[in-house]
Amino acid sequence: MISVLFAVLTAFSNGAASVLQRRAARTVPDSAAMHLSLIGQLLRRPVWLAGIGLVIVAAVCQAVALATGPIAVVQPIFVIELPATLLMAGFVMRVRLSRSLWYGVAAVTCGLALGMASAAPEGGSATVHGAAWVPALILTGVFEAVLIGAALGACGNARGALLGLAAACGYALTAALMKDAMAQLEGGGGAAALLTSWQLYATALAGLGALFLLQNALQAGTLVAVQPMLTLGDALISILYGVTLFGEELRTGWWLLPELLALALIAAGCVGLSRSPLASGSAPPPPRRLR
Repeated sequence: MISVLFAVLTAFSNGAASVLQRRAARTVPDSAAMHLSLIGQLLRRPVWLAGIGLVIVAAVCQAVALATGPIAVVQPIFVIELPATLLMAGFVMRVRLSRSLWYGVAAVTCGLALGMASAAPEGGSATVHGAAWVPALILTGVFEAVLIGAALGACGNARGALLGLAAACGYALTAALMKDAMAQLEGGGGAAALLTSWQLYATALAGLGALFLLQNALQAGTLVAVQPMLTLGDALISILYGVTLFGEELRTGWWLLPELLALALIAAGCVGLSRSPLASGSAPPPPRRLR
């Protein structure tokens, strides 16, 4: 399935980007928080630029995934981005992976498999009909304002978690707008219809806003506080957009029990993985070989 393949590629790229951006953001002084100067300082850091390059690669892969599959299928797959990235980092850095890290990988993977099998998302349209975007954008704006307002009154991990959830909401909105924009391209109007659609420019605006919020989240709190909120928030809010805007369907009733268990497994796995030295960029150097 093309959408699943490109969703996995997106997860790999986004996971690596988060770790690189986290390393760069932690070198910026607290005085730059919630100011545009934060981005200016990050632009002078090669590690952050490398992370942005991966974000661009992820955006292209995500566009292909959303154009070929339901948003409720594509977005939840992104929960594997952190375990996949840590496994790759451990291999490249020749760092022995701890047992707790493997437990975290297993928890996230099993949680994703259980959640997808239980929810079985299907159906839906390729585009949003009528004026459904109006209430969706208003409610999203109110939700974001509440989270940002609460974050400004907090500090440390609490601020990081709140801004991480705000960034997740922004990324979920970006995905929904991107899917609707790609539908304009495939609707017969071609590139002209895409370039003249408001969804395309709203996608760019929402993506930049989410990126700004994520940098502030990573600068304020630890990855343990930010990553679970970012990962689960993106998946759940994306599913909400898929159901309400695109008419996608999920199993309910007693299926909610295994779905909740899946969420618990993913959350526990993300917390465990975020504690790994590989996630914080403080992994020990590889051992020197004896000649």
